[in-house]
Amino acid sequence: MTRNTPPFRADQVGSLLRPPELLRAREDFAAGRIPAEELRGIEDDAIRDVVRRQEEVGLRSATDGEFRRASWHMDFMYQLSGIEKAPSDMKVEFRNAEGTIEFTPAALKVEGRIGLKQAIFGEDFEYLKSLTANATPKLTIPSPSMVHYRGGRAAIDESIYPDLEAFWEDLTAAYAEEVRALGALGCTYLQFDDTSLAYLNDPRQREHIASLGGDAEHQHETYIRNINRALAGRPEGMTVTTHMCRGNFRSSWVAEGGYDFVAEALFNELDVDGFFLEYDDARSGGFEPLRFVPEGKTVVLGLVTTKHGELESKDTLKRRIEEASRFVDLDQLCLSPQCGFSSTVEGNALTQEQQWAKLRLIVETTEEVWS
Repeated sequence: MTRNTPPFRADQVGSLLRPPELLRAREDFAAGRIPAEELRGIEDDAIRDVVRRQEEVGLRSATDGEFRRASWHMDFMYQLSGIEKAPSDMKVEFRNAEGTIEFTPAALKVEGRIGLKQAIFGEDFEYLKSLTANATPKLTIPSPSMVHYRGGRAAIDESIYPDLEAFWEDLTAAYAEEVRALGALGCTYLQFDDTSLAYLNDPRQREHIASLGGDAEHQHETYIRNINRALAGRPEGMTVTTHMCRGNFRSSWVAEGGYDFVAEALFNELDVDGFFLEYDDARSGGFEPLRFVPEGKTVVLGLVTTKHGELESKDTLKRRIEEASRFVDLDQLCLSPQCGFSSTVEGNALTQEQQWAKLRLIVETTEEVWS
């Protein structure tokens, strides 16, 4: 019952903790103490090391840890034509076991027709691909939903897009070209990261969408339709997954609630091969929504938390996999961390050693469950 195509039995979401020397280099570059060429060389060295570590722990997929990014999504979206940085006055309250963290996220403004000049992260992927010996190189990019969810209608210049349908046409066409270009570079494992489809399970998030004039009850359906448009012409042989979480910043989160609100449309209508689902604690609800997963789709259970360093019990992981298998066939299940270890450059509150121990635990657990 091993899997030779992604997603793999033991898999990962994407981002990894940045090593101290890379964090120092980013600070030096921001302060003007080193040039871009020197920073990229330091990134290259760090990525080479982290790819080797992923293969050493037994992972069948390898990412560059998102080491060249400050955040999982904004570095990509700012490279789309027509999208500009914007001042942000929005305050987002992230929560954790100790209390709350107030965060001002980066903002965007759609000030021109959206398009794609060249494959975003194309050179980064080619470098990653050149390093992988035994693992499949995996690239993560934000879902097209995130361009809309970040600011809604208010962030889209009405003189450019008086009709939102034209906005979606241009956006999905740009994404479709990105997918095609990545395929031409040899990308066979692509992931759309999408917090919106998880956030919308939280009634408070739907209230927020409604307050902005959005259609909170059907926004997830709009997103699903447009993701499908972006993927309609994907290259043959490319596996596409999506990852959903409820916020991941310095070991804190934003939203709560099970997948019940989006599950039926999500699992049956979204044209991806696999779903990376956050399931590390009670915030994510139960496994019952997995009953909507059709044959041929894979669910990657995010049972191992990246929010703290305490190592999970292998027996507990096995029991939870068994619980999930009551709603979807065991052969359709895989195991991963619940999210990345460093969705933003700051990273979560655990050590490098704890990160690798968790990834090793995932590999060992899947070897025993699907032996």
